[in-house]
Amino acid sequence: MASVSMKGLRKVYDKTVVAVDNFDLEIADKEFVVLVGPSGCGKSTALRMIAGLEEITAGELFIGERKMNQIEPKNRNIAMVFQNYALYPHMTVYENIAFGLRMRKLPRREIDAKVREAAEILEISDLLKRKPKALSGGQRQRVAIGRAIVRSPDVFLMDEPLSNLDAKLRGQMRTELIQLRRRLNTTFVYVTHDQTEAMTLGDRIVVMNQGHIMQIGTPSEVFNRPENLFVAGFIGTPQMNFLNAALEIRDGRITALAAGERIPLPDGYARPELDGKPAILGIRPEHILLSGGNGIPAAVEVRELLGSTVDLHLRVGGEMLEAIVPSGAAGRAGDASLLRIEFDTSQLHLFDPESGRRIPAAAEPAPRAAETPPAGTPRREPEHSRMIDPAEIID
Repeated sequence: MASVSMKGLRKVYDKTVVAVDNFDLEIADKEFVVLVGPSGCGKSTALRMIAGLEEITAGELFIGERKMNQIEPKNRNIAMVFQNYALYPHMTVYENIAFGLRMRKLPRREIDAKVREAAEILEISDLLKRKPKALSGGQRQRVAIGRAIVRSPDVFLMDEPLSNLDAKLRGQMRTELIQLRRRLNTTFVYVTHDQTEAMTLGDRIVVMNQGHIMQIGTPSEVFNRPENLFVAGFIGTPQMNFLNAALEIRDGRITALAAGERIPLPDGYARPELDGKPAILGIRPEHILLSGGNGIPAAVEVRELLGSTVDLHLRVGGEMLEAIVPSGAAGRAGDASLLRIEFDTSQLHLFDPESGRRIPAAAEPAPRAAETPPAGTPRREPEHSRMIDPAEIID
């Protein structure tokens, strides 16, 4: 088992395309860290630098106490699980799992014990004689994970391992990964664009955008106290509502004028420097409530029944908002085209419209400065520069 330390990592392709920049991250021994962000944000590139599949343009990478910049992938004692499974089609499940151990010339009896133990953990003992073409997507992914387990690596790397599975199977596999992590108790670095995976799997989440780290924190911290507009809009389904607002303090109370309405804010925002300032008001759909006669009038544009909840698309003063309300509350409102709503003021968020950074209430610590991608920086998720046989890194 080992920690992972990344200090100022930078990856540039063709001397112009910046894939990852100023990447600083400390991962503790036995921690499960998830890199999450939209396509092209650099998360897979960062993972591949840890694996040794991408050369590091600048910065330092340590696994444990050992600097890894120039160490070959096969000598890093890591195991990687790929999105496309990377199984050898002509080999049985048993042979796929055992292949790396055989390459290391371990005794046959030890190989057999390790393979069968991994198969038991992953509940694929009855599949050991089958070939990959006879397996479902979930079964193939278990085999790929089994091949990683038998190596007893210092660090597990997983690059969107569930993205090829259907929604039901992804949910099942998430549960199994949580149980597997508890059983193995080792260090995991996991890449995904799916925020549900990030929120349910990670001890900490690293939110990335355009090659930069936007926020690092626990799932609760990232969800409840997003440090900037990008994180606030990316984390959460449906995403947070944003309204342009003007702040005003009267008689020691602060309000936000937004969508033609005066919305009271918590007293922690009633600071002289905010009086008269513009802001962006954020409120999550689940924190918009149906109200009585004194609420804000909202025209219902679309209703979407989601079972126990209803997704309401509302027009308020020329602005569109999305609200998630219990089906019972929505049912009592009937099919009315005009409702009244109120905001859970304890769950409001304020952001600076110029910098995009969170404006903290008085009781909150100020957020740390987030990386802002330089204007005009060329960006893409590149065709990775080095193709590699799976055996070099996972076997």
